[in-house]
Amino acid sequence: MKICLFDPGIEDNNGKPSSNLGDLIIQEAVMRELKDIFGNSPIEKISTQSKIDNDGCKKIQTSDLCFVGGTNLLSSNMDKYNQWKISLFDTFVMRNAILLGVGWWQYQDSPNLYTRFLLKSALSNSYLHSVRDSYTKAKLASIGITNVINTGCPTMWSLSQIKIDQIPRNKSENALLMLTDYSKNLDLDKKLIELLLSKYEEVFVWPQGSQDLEYIKSLNVSLTILDRSLDALDAFLKSDIQFDYIGTRLHGGIRCLLSNRRSLILEIDNRAKEIASDTGLTTVPRNDLTYISQWIEKSSETKIRIDTSSINKWKEQFKMIYEIS
Repeated sequence: MKICLFDPGIEDNNGKPSSNLGDLIIQEAVMRELKDIFGNSPIEKISTQSKIDNDGCKKIQTSDLCFVGGTNLLSSNMDKYNQWKISLFDTFVMRNAILLGVGWWQYQDSPNLYTRFLLKSALSNSYLHSVRDSYTKAKLASIGITNVINTGCPTMWSLSQIKIDQIPRNKSENALLMLTDYSKNLDLDKKLIELLLSKYEEVFVWPQGSQDLEYIKSLNVSLTILDRSLDALDAFLKSDIQFDYIGTRLHGGIRCLLSNRRSLILEIDNRAKEIASDTGLTTVPRNDLTYISQWIEKSSETKIRIDTSSINKWKEQFKMIYEIS
């Protein structure tokens, strides 16, 4: 089978990697799951961050199945704000796109008429869609798209395979911090850093977004900064350095969990909050410094719920087709 993927890990139609390394974490998870289903079937990629060009149209038209891979691509006003850069015109060439762990951008009012028509035209009405939280499922149901399963984010699916009891319950010597360049709060972030410096021997920081490093430097605090690459983060995770993760970056925190690191994700929008509601992911509003301080000092057990039955149900619909073909 020939597969087409709308990939958030690609920034433009020339294949440039996304400047947000969190998108690359999502991309890695999406590719892993598609390969689990379709083996070595070719996967053609199209950027979600750029308008579809002629080459993208050809990829869509010649594919057997077309997937949309993760991140918060949907919104209630896609004529004004669309992280997934599709238009009504594109729906004439799209071949029933299938969502894979996609979420809804922010808490919003009901989808407008344009968005309703766009999504009903673009999305498959015969295959089950995978969304990453109950909020997104409810938003789609509100416009009549009910062939949807809440599977959680594909970056978390592998958590079902790790032994949660191996994640430390007690405070580590060091901390790994991540902040978010598009959600700055100078006063609050400085207070957070001061708290971490008072609690830990050393505070490391990993810049996930393209402007994270510039923002961190503007805070004028003494932190140990890791290189801005996935390789640097993975090397740190594989090292003997013991640390707790505390930060506003969701997918960076999930990657820490997958390496059996005690992790607390600070909520800056609906993403972490809604995923936590469904899965038990440990999160807290970013301004609750009292809870953050207590979490650091107190013993706490990580409890993650991964709905493997829903994940398997979504996967099985394709495995049957793939085996027949």
